Amino acid sequence: MTVYIDPPDWPGHGRMWSHLISDVSYDELHLFAAELGVPRRAFERDHYDIPAHRYEDVVRAGAVEVRSREVVRLLHASGLRRPKGRTESESSKSGTSESGSS
Repeated sequence: MTVYIDPPDWPGHGRMWSHLISDVSYDELHLFAAELGVPRRAFERDHYDIPAHRYEDVVRAGAVEVRSREVVRLLHASGLRRPKGRTESESSKSGTSESGSS
């Protein structure tokens, strides 16, 4: 299992945030996040929003640190990128189910 995280450089709601992604499947991503206790509500389209104070925990758990541009490149290359406004069916890929429990 390989998941990736970018630096917590994204402001929002008075905090800084990172993006946690998989380049294999959403199922892999959901499993990794669940093992860390990241709530499913933190999932947005194709990534989990991770607050800066959890960054080191996620890296210690095995996420590979990459630059933000690399997150986007990996998502595009894997076919898992879901831009804003695109529905799940328009961007779904075989084996990338979002099923699973929170």
